[in-house]
Amino acid sequence: MFVGGMGRSGSTLIERLLGELPGFCPVGEAVHLWRRGLVENERCGCGAPFHDCGFWTEVGKEAFGGWERLDAPDLLRLKAAVDRTRHLPALLRGTAPGPLASRCGRYTEFYHRLYAAVAWVGGAHVIVDASKHASLAACLFRRYGTRMRLLHVVRDPRAVAHSWSKRIARPDASPASSEPEMARYGTGRAAVQWMVQNTAFEALERRGLPTLRVRYEDFVADPAAEFARIAAFAGHGDSPPDLESGLGAAATHAVSGNPMRFAGGPLGVRPDHGWRTSLAPWRRRLVTALTAPVRGRYDY
Repeated sequence: MFVGGMGRSGSTLIERLLGELPGFCPVGEAVHLWRRGLVENERCGCGAPFHDCGFWTEVGKEAFGGWERLDAPDLLRLKAAVDRTRHLPALLRGTAPGPLASRCGRYTEFYHRLYAAVAWVGGAHVIVDASKHASLAACLFRRYGTRMRLLHVVRDPRAVAHSWSKRIARPDASPASSEPEMARYGTGRAAVQWMVQNTAFEALERRGLPTLRVRYEDFVADPAAEFARIAAFAGHGDSPPDLESGLGAAATHAVSGNPMRFAGGPLGVRPDHGWRTSLAPWRRRLVTALTAPVRGRYDY
């Protein structure tokens, strides 16, 4: 189960709620595991540094014979050569043999071994990867085809642009971290990225990737109904838990993602519409203009 969409759209909350379902194991944003976990030893969702976490230690042994067996710099070079937004047009065109297809095969083998090990160690039958990046989703679709499920989360681009402008410390960062704060985008860049990511997920859906689209605004307005829809799409056969009882209290082993990964106690689903009063009028107009070709398809 791949949770995709532009960052700051509520994906971490949905991932944590999915992690409450029996047989589901959320891994956070696995796309960042190789640098932030393996190299920079950042904190896991359980609070322990990556290399001190018993869960990830066992996953590393099962998948690769130990994390020390991996050549992290080589893996990161491979990632840069295939898993980038600039490669999306080629990744979406098809599966014709060639250098990119070969690199994609080698790259997704790491994820295949990772997911299999997570399933074994965690006793799970559904792995929830909230990496969000369309380029990784395109790579994984080449390997898994319709065995993969895409939860495409969208949010009003003006809200997304406002969120990307905020300075937010990353509590999971270690002294070796290259990113002590969450990334920030300017208004124009956030709007363009919103367009690119969402249109790429639409293209994957047209190519046959089973997809469920969820709007952030609909989810916070009626979380019980939307979560039931999501759980059913993910293969959860029983009725989903009652959100009123307060889910999300259990610690997870999610690597990277929104700081709410570390929130203790039951999670509340609360709307965040602060952008309506805090986003400068000229920024709102800029985002509105740049996203006009796509925004209406999501009723924004």
